[in-house]
Amino acid sequence: MATTPFARKTLGVQTNEPAKIAPPPSAFPKKPRVGNVRKRDIPEGIWTKCPKCATMLYDKELDENLKVCQSCSHHFPIGARERIHSLVETCSFQEMDAGMASVDILEFTGAASYRSKLESYQNTTGLKDAIVTGIGRIGDVRLALGVMDFSFLGGSMGSVVGEKVTRLIETATGKGLPLVIISTSGGARMYEGMFSLMQMAKTSGALGYHARKKLPFISVLTHPTTAGVMASFASLGDLILAEPGAMIGFAGPRVIKDTTQSELPPGFQTAEFLLEHGLIDAIVPRKEMKERLIDCLQFMSASERIEP
Repeated sequence: MATTPFARKTLGVQTNEPAKIAPPPSAFPKKPRVGNVRKRDIPEGIWTKCPKCATMLYDKELDENLKVCQSCSHHFPIGARERIHSLVETCSFQEMDAGMASVDILEFTGAASYRSKLESYQNTTGLKDAIVTGIGRIGDVRLALGVMDFSFLGGSMGSVVGEKVTRLIETATGKGLPLVIISTSGGARMYEGMFSLMQMAKTSGALGYHARKKLPFISVLTHPTTAGVMASFASLGDLILAEPGAMIGFAGPRVIKDTTQSELPPGFQTAEFLLEHGLIDAIVPRKEMKERLIDCLQFMSASERIEP
């Protein structure tokens, strides 16, 4: 039987089928598929990505560093009680007006009612409203301290925030204590309308009486401090400090640009820009804030020293 160049023998039997050439072995052999394998997700509450330098930060170390990135010194938001704990001496803080809570006086309704929003934020934050106030001790100086919390409705100032700030100021004035308020806020609380705007005048008036007694007021601005809060008590400090990179201003850049019809300089609402132009007195990193406040209070205050 005639054969062709492609003929081959199979078990001694000659065939005319073309010979099959085996492909060369692959340099990257495929792995066998075993079931439906997926990448394991990173568990929540263990790692946080820095929004500034993209470094992955171990949450436990981030908390120990007062929520400041160890790579680029980006300052993350921090809660009111956590900040108080980082500043005052152990067991020295006595909270004021802890049970005071907002009410829906206007019966505001929108996508969700104001009442339901208040209940939701009270449950998630453990706070009654966007500020914690009280009397405590930093170093050997007794003082009145108020700390706002942005996680509660954006730190907005409604009737309760304004009333608690006013009572804190009046207590400091009556007891002859220095006053420190740490602000972070998106401004007046829209759900309370005119009632929230009235707090600007009320808190500013109380500070006027405090100043007449020649008692110091240190205002600390953190990211962000804007609108009605910045336009009232936050900008009235005898000494105004700020954290690095904090956004500080009244209205947003787009509103200002449309109103003034002019180009705005880059970074004009940052703490660094405002320090350069004289609105604030110093920029103090969070880890240095306690020592700086002690120095300033000891210099400015004539209050009674408490021996450790």
